[in-house]
This record gives sequence, structure tokens and C-alpha cells, in this order.
Amino acid sequence: MTSSQLPLGGTREGQAISLHLPMANRHGLITGATGTGKTVTLQTLAEGFSRAGTPVFMADVKGDLSGLAASADPGGKIAERLAQLGVADYQPRPCPTLFWDLFGAAGHPLRATISELGPLLLANIMELNDTQTGVLYGCFRIADDEGLLLLDLKDLRALLGWVAANGKRLSRDYGNLSSASLGAIQRRLLVLEQEGAEHFFGEPSLNLRDLMQRDFSGQGVVSILDATRLMQTPRLYATFLLWLLSELFENLPEVGDPAQPVLVFFFDEAHLLFNSAPRPLLEKIEQLVRLIRSKGVGVYFISQSPLDIPDTVLGQLGNRVQHALRAFTPRDEKAVKAAARTFRANPAFDTQAAITTLGVGEALVSVLDEKGAPTAVEITLICPPESRIGPLNAEERAARRSASPLAGRYEQQLDRESAFELLAARVAQQQREQEEQARPAPHRSGNRDSLLESIAKSTLRSLGSQLGRRIARGLLGSLLGGK
Repeated sequence: MTSSQLPLGGTREGQAISLHLPMANRHGLITGATGTGKTVTLQTLAEGFSRAGTPVFMADVKGDLSGLAASADPGGKIAERLAQLGVADYQPRPCPTLFWDLFGAAGHPLRATISELGPLLLANIMELNDTQTGVLYGCFRIADDEGLLLLDLKDLRALLGWVAANGKRLSRDYGNLSSASLGAIQRRLLVLEQEGAEHFFGEPSLNLRDLMQRDFSGQGVVSILDATRLMQTPRLYATFLLWLLSELFENLPEVGDPAQPVLVFFFDEAHLLFNSAPRPLLEKIEQLVRLIRSKGVGVYFISQSPLDIPDTVLGQLGNRVQHALRAFTPRDEKAVKAAARTFRANPAFDTQAAITTLGVGEALVSVLDEKGAPTAVEITLICPPESRIGPLNAEERAARRSASPLAGRYEQQLDRESAFELLAARVAQQQREQEEQARPAPHRSGNRDSLLESIAKSTLRSLGSQLGRRIARGLLGSLLGGK
């Protein structure tokens, strides 16, 4: 076994099956029915990448991947599998780990700003139609032109309210910003807040370098996102992971084909990313998967069936691990046939028949060789991980979180001046100006006196006689005497 090989397991005949590290950024797929061993395979792969020095990011949707931070108990079924594979150098040990949680309860808070997420992904979370999505794009453009930072949900709420109040003026430059669409977006925003999304939006936002660390011994750090609560809002879960992939693509430099990936990204419950996604979003996903390889990032999707993944994405997943599928329905039979067709055939057995007879912890495996060609599929006994299979308890998890090198970096949320504060100041200024204009002009007695004096002088000029002048002066005195 060379250092460029990441062990996966072996055949019953004793042939070792390994992933070729220089080809690991060509992405991969782990599929299989519930309870067939996908999670253990994911854990074995993640552990192997970590031992090789590659950082890993994964979402823990069932809450049992935290065991990567503890040593395995090598008894029972683990000992049995090790004996089957003839493994002599098995060493129970933990992986270096970091725990994350969008809600801040089970790990370091993980945030992004509204501006970083952008209108396309935000529209997907809120399930907006095309018209509403167009209005949201217009609001983001207005925010850019007006110098308004969109950091959290209250910033976006304030922007939507301000645009609604100034819709007629703004529509001249930004198109029709209908009050109906703005109202619909505001209502969807309320739903998003009810689901707890306000925990995700804000600052300090995630520094990607914190996901790409090695420990003092050179092992890659495994970042585990606790997604047990996040899975209650599937669109937010899928959109967050897609945003993270987008950020990696936009910020990492081109590296071509490195000796091993700079980061491996495991996307569990991958069907949630593709279900009901609008066409522009699917195109973005396809582009990301196709191009992020050149940034040295390997993406591994985990789902029940290859049918969960669009063909344009499936064709880019070179490393395949297929656990058992059960053909109880016509749709199940279709999934089995589709899975079998994705492998390079092995003349030693029938691939389609093997998929339905695999035991727990067994899988059909085909990986890319040194030339990038898929190997013939093999029935493989997956090697057990050296870390614990199963979750940490609450005390163990709390201890590891308190000892984290990132402790205190993300826990305190920041609230600097942004759209909410700036728009509130504008509205207050407009109200003051309106009140000033509505105030009545003050009464000035000097104008009345000047008018009376002018009348009296005109009368004097028109009366030439001395008597007339005396009468006029008396009149003037009586008029001005009341001052």
C-alpha cells in the first residue's frame, strides 16, 4: 500500500480496494438503502482523508458522526471484519475534529451575511416564484447602488419596507417593483424567521480557512456540522451547503490536479439539493461540480439511489460506492438497474443481481485509476474506521468544544451599522422634513403696521387742505393708537 492510496476495504479473495488520492478530487458517490452501511463508509473515507492530511467537511444529519472525535472499541463486529480482511495494523484512535452548528447549540455558530448568500440562493430558501425572484434581484441591486449593507434578516426586512414605500420612484430605474411581490417576499421572510434562520444570517461570517486546517501531527481536521435540527428545514440545509461550495469555488486559487485534495466535502442527503430546485439553481450546481475540481476540492454525495442525482452531475462522480438496494417496488427495480449501469462491469458476477444481495457493510466499489479510468466493479468488504462508530455523549462533546482552538471566535454575534440603521435614519429625516413643511407660517404685526402707514400717507397726499391734513392725522392716530 503506497501513500497515494486511501484504503477502503478488500474483496473476499483478499484483494485490497483503495481510493487513488490524486483522483479523489474527481468527486464521488455513496448510495444504498437505509441501514446498509453508508454512514460507516462515509466515516471510513473521512478518516482516511484526515490521516492523509486532507481536511474534511461533513454534515451530520443523524447525529452519529461525532464519534470521529473518539477512539473505536475494537471488539465485536469490528474484530470480525478485521479478521475477514486480514488487517494487522489496526489502531483505534480519534481524528482531530471541529464541531459546528448553525444554531450555536452543538458547536461553533456558523454564519453568512445576506449579501454573501445572494438573491438566487435566498429565493430558493423562500420558495419564491420567478416574478418574486426578479423583484428580489432588483432589491439587491438597489441596496448596492444605495450603499446599504445587507448583513442579517432585519436589514433585508428594512430594505423591503423602504422599497415598498418608494416603489413608484424606484420603478423608473429598476423596473416594476410591485407591492404584491414585495408583500409576498416579506411574508416568506417571516416564515424563514419562524424556522430559526436568523441564527444563520449575520456576522462574524465564516472564515473558510477555519475549515481547511491540519493539526500539529499533519492530520487534516474534520469539521462536523451538526444538522440534526437543521434537517427540519431541508431547503435551508441544502442551500447552506450549496452556498459553502460556492464560497470555496469563488475564493480558492486554481491548483489543477494536486497530489491529494485540499479539501473533501461530504454532502449527505444529497437528494434535498436537487428536489424542486429551479433550473437556474440546477445549472449553478452543475457548474460548481464541474469546475470546483480545479480548486482541489473533492465533493462526495451521499444518497439512497443514483436516481436522486441529475445525470449531468452523476456523470462527473468518478469514485462510486454502492451499498445494497432492495427491489420491493417497480421504482426500486428501476433504481437497481440504474445503479448497475453506472459501473464498469466485472465478468466475474452479475452487477445488478449483486446489488440486491449485498450484506451490511458490503458494497460495490469502482474507483478511478492512475489514468483517470474507472476500475471494474468489485464486491468489497468495507474496512471499519479506527474512530468510534456512534455519537459522543454530551459531556465528551462539551469537553471537545471548550478545548477547540476556535473557542470564542464565532460565539458573540456582531451588529454593525448596516441597511437597518441607515434606512431608519433616512425615514426619521424624511419625517422631520415633512413636519417642518406642514408647520404654519408665524404671524408678523410689522406687516400690518406698514400697510396702515401706506394707506394713511396716500390719504395725506390726496387731501390738500390743512383741514384735510388734520383729519387725516387724526385718522392715522386712531388707527395706530391700538398698537
